[in-house]
Order: sequence, then structure tokens, then C-alpha cells
Amino acid sequence: MSISVGDKLPEAQLCRMGAEGPEQVAMSSLTAGRKVVIFGLPGAYTGTCSSAHVPSFMRVREDLAAKGVDEVICLSVNDPFVMAAWGESTGASAAGITMLGDAEAGFTTAIGMDFSAPPVGLINRSKRYALMAEDGEVKVLHLEENPGVCDISGGEAMRDAL
Repeated sequence: MSISVGDKLPEAQLCRMGAEGPEQVAMSSLTAGRKVVIFGLPGAYTGTCSSAHVPSFMRVREDLAAKGVDEVICLSVNDPFVMAAWGESTGASAAGITMLGDAEAGFTTAIGMDFSAPPVGLINRSKRYALMAEDGEVKVLHLEENPGVCDISGGEAMRDAL
């Protein structure tokens, strides 16, 4: 069952690159007492993720901050090394987007956003979505029906919903 508006985000350990290398970060530490936007996508360096989804949040990062969003997080079932490199190569990190890996798909599975597409090599990946949570409670949820499309889950749609 997928997460819904009104649900609390589950606790999960995610990973990011820190000053000393890979580090774990608890979802609750990112969301407690804060307004955050999380957008999930099938994979770093994949077509629509790189050409549409990440750039859409880069374009509206300042608009979201003006609407009270404390942090914008890009979440993918990838390791922290890949997420850090992708954040650098796309300019997302410089634009203020936090790049987090859900290496074991624990969070992605817990919120019911996991899928697999073996013919294209995507196993236990994340569906394409965007959500806004306040103090860990989902207030806005935009889920794409097709992982190859970034329409309702893009940055502009989230900005307009807030």
C-alpha cells in the first residue's frame, strides 16, 4: 500500500556523502519540526530523471524556500557515491538540492513506492513521485503513473500546490 496524504513518514536510514565519506542519516532528523519536499525517482543518470525531474526542482528551489520549504531532497535507490557524483554533474547540489541514497530501498519500500522493470535493468527502484511533509506528515503527494514521465511530480507542480 502506498503512502497517502495525512500519513506519517516511516523511520528509515538513508545515506549521503559527508565530509568524511558516506554517512547514515535518519529520516526523522530531516523532517522533525521542518517542512521538506522529497522527490523520488527511478535512478541517478537515467534519462527523464536527469533531463526533467532534477532540473525541475533546481528551477524552483528558491520559490519553494519562499513558500517555507526548509529542504528539498532528491531520493533514489542508489549508493551515496553515485548520488554525490550525480548531484555534482547536474548542478543539483550547487542549487541546494540534498542528494540522498536509499541504498537498500528500505524507505522506498516502506512507503509503497518500489517497483521493478527487469527488461530495462531496474530492480527494486523508486517510482517517480514528489511529496511535501510538515513535521514528518505528508501534506502533498504527487505520484506519476508512468516512471518515464515527469509531469505531476515535477518541481513546478509542487510549487503550484503549495
